[in-house]
Amino acid sequence: MSGTQSQISSLMSIDWLSQLRQERAIAVIRSPEFALGFQMAQAVAAGGMGLIEITWNSDRPAHLIAHLRETLPHCTIGAGTLMTESQVEEAIAAGAQFLFTPHTNPRLIETADRAHVPMVPGTLTPTEIVTAWQAGASAVKVFPIQSVGGANYLRCLQGPIGQIPMIPTGGVTLENTRTFLEAGAIAVGLSGQLFPQQAIATGDWSQITDLAQTLRQRIHSFLIGANGHSPIHSGMDKA
Repeated sequence: MSGTQSQISSLMSIDWLSQLRQERAIAVIRSPEFALGFQMAQAVAAGGMGLIEITWNSDRPAHLIAHLRETLPHCTIGAGTLMTESQVEEAIAAGAQFLFTPHTNPRLIETADRAHVPMVPGTLTPTEIVTAWQAGASAVKVFPIQSVGGANYLRCLQGPIGQIPMIPTGGVTLENTRTFLEAGAIAVGLSGQLFPQQAIATGDWSQITDLAQTLRQRIHSFLIGANGHSPIHSGMDKA
């Protein structure tokens, strides 16, 4: 990588980490139908969430990402559950602004880095976390967090490798989000907790918006306690 490319990647990483520290939560959408995925994204955005991930096993994920980039310009739209290099390249071409994988593959991290798109690979053990970080990951996903002790596990990692930004997923709820943030998470990822099956089946998008607002309120409360003042953020104002 040239010096200029390295500088661009560093600036990209700084901006992405700043977004994570501001938002603190990512809405993860896995939808079997394009229209439902669009409505789900609209609902959480209306509730003040600014980071939205579309999983690659959703219906027409590339088209959905591109559409959301146009209709929700105030949000940052990413892609998740990316398994292969071709999927990463398709997600980048669709306009994904961040990328998540369920595993760690240095080649995929390198592909994202060349395109200057933040990559967050899936990890679980300290070895996987450090390997992903040393390969150039902008942050790491710790998944499935609840199966290895939840927030206590994350807290134990802070001493030796706390300098690595960690995003726990898999067992994060509205109720324990603050606990994960207090344990050292830079942000959390939520899926089913924000999108109850009954609400989606009945088209009750206001319920999903209310859940997103509740989450934002709890994050807002955490940030006030952590920083000693109220952060300025439009999404929180909506909450």
